[in-house]
Amino acid sequence: MASVVNSPEDMETPKRGQVILPDGYRPSPDEEFMNERQLEYFRQSLLNWKKKILSEAEGTLAVLQNEPLREPDLNDRASSETDWSIELRTRDRQRKLIAKIDAALRRIDDGEYGYCEVTGEPISLGRLEARPIATMTVEAQERHERQEKISRDD
Repeated sequence: MASVVNSPEDMETPKRGQVILPDGYRPSPDEEFMNERQLEYFRQSLLNWKKKILSEAEGTLAVLQNEPLREPDLNDRASSETDWSIELRTRDRQRKLIAKIDAALRRIDDGEYGYCEVTGEPISLGRLEARPIATMTVEAQERHERQEKISRDD
């Protein structure tokens, strides 16, 4: 079995049972759907995305702790508070996104990743590339959104 490489250290001593992704690897419809390489590709994509979000959140926290929130000018203060409100809402959305990333990682571990939770059909690789946390095919998602709209309109 091949090994997966996540960092330069791993290249020297790959862990047992991991898959090595060739440089520039991208999932292809020509290979078996959700094979070890594809699963590892999406696992690494999800982990990198999560790491980026957490890093941005740490930067926000550092700025919040180090910058004065009280501006002497009322207009500057209002502008600053609006900016921070937007930033904090963004971080809240990203916190929810991390929960979805964690759920996708669990689906990879459980062997359910890449399959629609409604129909059980494979989700297209293009959709997973664009939205690795997707849980439904495009068609199932569209039906779901139409039903939501109908129930909201009632």
